[in-house]
Amino acid sequence: MIRHFIALLGSLAVLHAGPEREPDFSRAGFYTVPDSGRSAADFNVGWRFHRGNVEEAEARDFNDRAWQQVCTPHGVDGALPEETSGSSNYQGPAWYRKTFTPPTDLTGKRVSLHFEGILGKSKIWVNGKLMREHFSGFLPAIVDITEVAELGKPNVVAVLADNSDDPSYPPGKPQKQLDYSYLGGIYRDVWLVSTNPVHITDPNAVDVVAGGGVFFHTDELDAAHAKSGVQVHVVNESDREGAYTVECDLTDATGKAVASAKAPLKLAAKASGTTSFTLGVKNPAMWTPDSPVLHNLVVRVKDREGKVIDARRNRVGLRTIAFTHEKGFILNGQPFPEKLIGGNRHQDHAVIGFALSNNLHWRDALKLREAGFRVVRNAHYPQDPAFMDACDELGLFVIVNTPGWQFWNKDPIFGERVYSDIRNMVRRDRNHASVLLWEPILNETSYPAEFAKNAHDINHAEYPWPGCYTAADSEALGHEHFEVLYAHPRSGDGLDIATNYDKSKVYFTREWGDNVDDWGAQNSPSRVSLGWGEVPQLVQAKHYAKPSYPYSCLDSLFRAGPEHFGGTMWHSFDHQRGYHLDPFLGGIMDAFRRPKFSYELFKAQRPVKPTVPGIESGPTVFVANAMTPFSQEDVTVYSNCDSVRLSVNGKVFGEKKVPFAEGTKSHIPMVTFENAFHFMEAKKLSRAFKPNDVQLVAEGIVDGKVVCTHVSRPAQVAVRIDLSIDNAGQKILADGSTVVPVMATLVDKNGTPKRLNNGSVAFEVTGAGELIGDVSVGANPRALKWGDAPALVRVGAKPGKVRIVARFVPAGAQMPQTGVLEFETAPAPGAFVQDEIPEPGHGVAVVAQGGEDTVDSLRLKLETSEKELNRLRNREVERQQTEFENTK
Repeated sequence: MIRHFIALLGSLAVLHAGPEREPDFSRAGFYTVPDSGRSAADFNVGWRFHRGNVEEAEARDFNDRAWQQVCTPHGVDGALPEETSGSSNYQGPAWYRKTFTPPTDLTGKRVSLHFEGILGKSKIWVNGKLMREHFSGFLPAIVDITEVAELGKPNVVAVLADNSDDPSYPPGKPQKQLDYSYLGGIYRDVWLVSTNPVHITDPNAVDVVAGGGVFFHTDELDAAHAKSGVQVHVVNESDREGAYTVECDLTDATGKAVASAKAPLKLAAKASGTTSFTLGVKNPAMWTPDSPVLHNLVVRVKDREGKVIDARRNRVGLRTIAFTHEKGFILNGQPFPEKLIGGNRHQDHAVIGFALSNNLHWRDALKLREAGFRVVRNAHYPQDPAFMDACDELGLFVIVNTPGWQFWNKDPIFGERVYSDIRNMVRRDRNHASVLLWEPILNETSYPAEFAKNAHDINHAEYPWPGCYTAADSEALGHEHFEVLYAHPRSGDGLDIATNYDKSKVYFTREWGDNVDDWGAQNSPSRVSLGWGEVPQLVQAKHYAKPSYPYSCLDSLFRAGPEHFGGTMWHSFDHQRGYHLDPFLGGIMDAFRRPKFSYELFKAQRPVKPTVPGIESGPTVFVANAMTPFSQEDVTVYSNCDSVRLSVNGKVFGEKKVPFAEGTKSHIPMVTFENAFHFMEAKKLSRAFKPNDVQLVAEGIVDGKVVCTHVSRPAQVAVRIDLSIDNAGQKILADGSTVVPVMATLVDKNGTPKRLNNGSVAFEVTGAGELIGDVSVGANPRALKWGDAPALVRVGAKPGKVRIVARFVPAGAQMPQTGVLEFETAPAPGAFVQDEIPEPGHGVAVVAQGGEDTVDSLRLKLETSEKELNRLRNREVERQQTEFENTK
């Protein structure tokens, strides 16, 4: 439950309480099945952390009580400034320790720790014993602790994470020469997994080519029938041989079985085996970006008596993909009717760096999908499993990349570790319906041709079924081995196309849009900070749509032939970089995910017909003009409708058709109404005491009917701070890990944001959550940028109420009213394993004696009354100013 408050003469009014989403996230690569003998307990809560090296910190009896208490996902920097480029982040060793008591009901079980990601290289000890060294910062580290864990007693796991430069494993390049920041820590989830001795394996824990765990693939598909294959790898770690039955059930979203199969499996003691099934589905519900239907694949292992001894669930989609030069991208047997347009994504967020909680990954996928994206390229490494889960659910295709960027090391150990990453990348993500392409090469790297062939062959060895397609740059050594080549579109612009255009291949633009003057200064019309205001944002959006100069853009991609099936712009969000002091500012959203005008541009290239339920889609129209004194007289509107009608100050100004890319049915979703807005006309109405008549109204018209409307008004005097939660409507879970984005917006009495203001907002968070960051990183107070000041709140591991107070800085009698927001956190599902639960780091509000009001609430009531009195006094001053002006 979320409560938004505005003070009205001392009273608090509830404005909104909205529905809550509950995304379904996997744990350690699977979804649990009740009463299956398998569990995945949350292991994120109750860690101790120290940045820097400490001798003998791996020892079981090491005293870590003075270390900081944290929950994972966690970054070694704790909190970062909004701009943290130029290698200003910490690099070096960092220690994590956790004391935990595994329950005695795990007796007879196999127990392992599953780390989804530790940056960069790492060592893991349990009870003082070194269990594993890991050299892959973006793929799982799995440790079987069965033989060393002591059930019912305190145990200690210690992790040394080190993100120092190291050329022996990918990405290998020193951060000060790297185009993204290499932020350290246990930055993804950790799980404690338990199974019976006879169990389905984890594909990232066993070294089985094209095997391990559960492997699902759809080989044939049409409207009448689907044919899918399932391989299940089971291990018997007991001391006795056994005869078992493996069962597969494929069910739809309602739980109805659409296909089933079973087979016997005999296993000797300490042996493993694989069973294979063919599942046939009649009249299949297919997975597409606009109808991302997911099925549940439940695999059970039963003993001789029919008792379930292991089971796991995976979400899968019935879909096939193929490519031909003549037809381009073919989905489910049919040529895809539109270009696949999307963007690249680093796992990088303001303040917390790489350490995004699962709700933030889902929020990212939703924002990209609502922007009209149908594909995302994972730059430049495999991304969090929660993001992949979200892409499956929301209909967002993914290009999966192996870690690497402009670096090759001739030392054989480097190549071997790249090959290991390729294998484990495929093994981790192969069951995701959202996977479009595999990119097993190193991004923008001069690698040898032999490596390219090996990378391609390993990828196909790990996925030997139809639908496996690999991609590489068209001009790179060994490119001939790959099915999809990266290049800019052949659209008549003469730009950077493939030199040797291969008519047996298909093409895709992996990165487009950035346009620097040189690689030193790196000035570009695409790189725009939200705080720079309206005109730079307009320039960026036009550059992405159809600039006045030849450049890869929406227009050139739309005009390309079918063999060039799409492209991903660089980059979805602003992000940090290692080698350059400036962050990359070319995102259609900033690092907090606040939208720029170009976000609305991309929304306007999505289909006008609504698509995925629960996702904002369909017709859209947006006036890219805030009606400030500095706004352009030419008014730009973004829309995917047939035409746009613009009214200015209550009068129809004109109507224009939304243009198409030449020779296509794809809109260039931008129209401009010349000489439409004039500040002096707005001033005239305001002086006539008609400020609410000053507005720009854009109406989107389809088939002669108005289907959407957007209104832009100039901001009047700022009167208050509005607080809102930007969590994509998700339920807020008290798991100690969830990070909730909160937005403080400076608004006038009508709720219109005051874009032009140089003030700041000071936050106070009490209750079951804590503010991330302080004055040292510019987080509190936070400067207003284009009318907003964002904050991040990490919730505690105990359910409760979180209260956020936002005050304008500097304080003063005439300053805007303080904002207050409260929300409740819900109990998190599933089991947790921890011996200590950190309390949120903040003070507790003082309760006034003899009543329910707190000192803080009484102060707010008094402030409200004072502000209202000041506003009344100001009206008299305004009257006097008007009279004085009229006597001049």
